Amino acid sequence: MKKILGSVAISVLLSAIYASGKDAWTGESEPLKGSYFIYGGELSEAVPPTQNDRKLAIEITGQPAKEMFDSMYPDFQPTCSGEKGDRDRRKGNVYCSYSAGGAYRCFLGFDLRTGKSIAGASC
Repeated sequence: MKKILGSVAISVLLSAIYASGKDAWTGESEPLKGSYFIYGGELSEAVPPTQNDRKLAIEITGQPAKEMFDSMYPDFQPTCSGEKGDRDRRKGNVYCSYSAGGAYRCFLGFDLRTGKSIAGASC
C-alpha cells in the first residue's frame, strides 16, 4: 500500500511540475528585455549627466515585466494613462504598468552617485 501511495504522490508531483512548464522555479537567471537612460537633473526635465549628477532609469518589458507586475498587487489608482483597461502597480520606487493592448512595462531608477533607489519613470 505504501508503494502505491508513494507512486501516486510522485506521479502527482511530476504532473504538477510538467503542467506548470516555464512557471517552475529553477533558481536560474533569465534574459531581460528593456532599455536604459543615464541622465542628470530630474527625469521629467532631464539634462546631460555630470560627474556629480548621474542617474539611471531602467525600463523592463515583456515576460519579466509581466512577472514583476503580477507580483505587485493590488492595482494603483488612478493610472498614469487614464485609458480604459490600463492598470498600474507601484511599490516604493518600482512602477509597473499593463496596457489594454497587452504590453507590460516596469521602471526602476537609481542615483548612480549614491546608489539609492529613485523613481525610474514619471507619470
